[in-house]
Amino acid sequence: MIQKTRVRQLNDEPVRNGRYVLYWMQAAQRTEYNHALEYAIRRANGSGVPLVVAFGLTDDYPEANLRHYHFMLQGLQEVAASLEKRGIRFVVRRQSPDQAAMDMAGDASRIVVDAGHLRIQRQWRSRAAQTVPCLLEEVETNLIVPVDVASQKEEFSAGTFRPRISRRLPDYLKTLAHQRPRRDSLGMKFDGFDITHLSDALDSLDLDRTVGPIEAFHGGTKHAAKRLRHFIAHKLDGFADLRNDPGRDFLSNMSPYLHFGQISPLYIALQVQKTDSPGKDAYLEELIVRRELSHNFVYYNPRYDRYSALPEWATNTLRAHRRDTRQPVYSRRELEEGRTYDAYWNAAQKEMVVAGKMHGYMRMYWGKKILEWSETPRKAFRIALYLNNKYELDGRDPNGFTGIAWCFGKHDRAWAERSVFGKIRYMNAAGLSRKFNPDDYVRKVEALERAAAT
Repeated sequence: MIQKTRVRQLNDEPVRNGRYVLYWMQAAQRTEYNHALEYAIRRANGSGVPLVVAFGLTDDYPEANLRHYHFMLQGLQEVAASLEKRGIRFVVRRQSPDQAAMDMAGDASRIVVDAGHLRIQRQWRSRAAQTVPCLLEEVETNLIVPVDVASQKEEFSAGTFRPRISRRLPDYLKTLAHQRPRRDSLGMKFDGFDITHLSDALDSLDLDRTVGPIEAFHGGTKHAAKRLRHFIAHKLDGFADLRNDPGRDFLSNMSPYLHFGQISPLYIALQVQKTDSPGKDAYLEELIVRRELSHNFVYYNPRYDRYSALPEWATNTLRAHRRDTRQPVYSRRELEEGRTYDAYWNAAQKEMVVAGKMHGYMRMYWGKKILEWSETPRKAFRIALYLNNKYELDGRDPNGFTGIAWCFGKHDRAWAERSVFGKIRYMNAAGLSRKFNPDDYVRKVEALERAAAT
């Protein structure tokens, strides 16, 4: 079932007599549980024309590097194989996503695109909508509840957002049927960029190569689904009690796959819902309420990646303490290299660099300490975003932008006032020790470093 509220018309152009329906794949890089793909197939079948899928591969996505492209192209290789089995031509174009859609629009009867809420994604869709000569529709498939259905405004916190989205869930937690196009498009000829051989494709792209790939994470829906099955079978029961212990592994590690749209959050939720696990509710809170709150933030706040996006009470209290003594103060380079006096913080930074993903609880501690150790809150905010986006496979994501902002007061309340932090929530090493054994975490990261060095 594809709810009408998932579909939004982006321009006023008509449906034309074209050779094919075009699905402009961008944010949802998968063929399973993809509402945009299924909607496009239905439209193509209804018009009696084949479906073509196009993907624009730009060399210069902001802050992306070899690590991110390697993971993404692994997933796109799987997309190509899966679409071929369904008789659908997949065309990768080496150009900006909006230009790829515009160049492929000439013979299209209509275009369908998946929804994306980051600034650059919305710009791409806006430019294409103003240029293509046919109807362009956007379909929400990377959220369980469409962002403007869940709430009509930027929410203050999870507490205000939770009841709003919860009321909508019965209408959207529904299975999605998969269809096959009635007409095959595999024989259609298009110029494209060859991604068959991963190393050759990556070598030909003009990328930032300062951060290398992560072997522990392999991109693609099949690998995401395998991780999900393992999580449900072996970790979900302990998730509620043990997810915040970074020395133990009770996380699903779905965030890199969700970031690239390689797995559907709806599919994950439905699989978890089937269980009677004691960890089910805690996990669905993270997957649905917390994750979709982050999309609410980037959708309704155009300054989501800037210090000015913080709530007024937070910037006021940080301004009041801007002249407080900070000791020590670390440079961005010292932080990037994990050279602080705090072994736990260093471990968190090194985990991100080596593994491409930092434990969620440690990412909160990590961000708080950057605030404590930087010359100004604004500088701390910029450093945290820079490091997160550079090394995390799930960086440059609504969850990442929101997580950094949370460290500075977003979606939180005022706490007891103290030096440097003002009324921003404070975290320290003693607090870690009250919740778990942080030395176990340090040893875990040291093992990751040794493995990466071999």
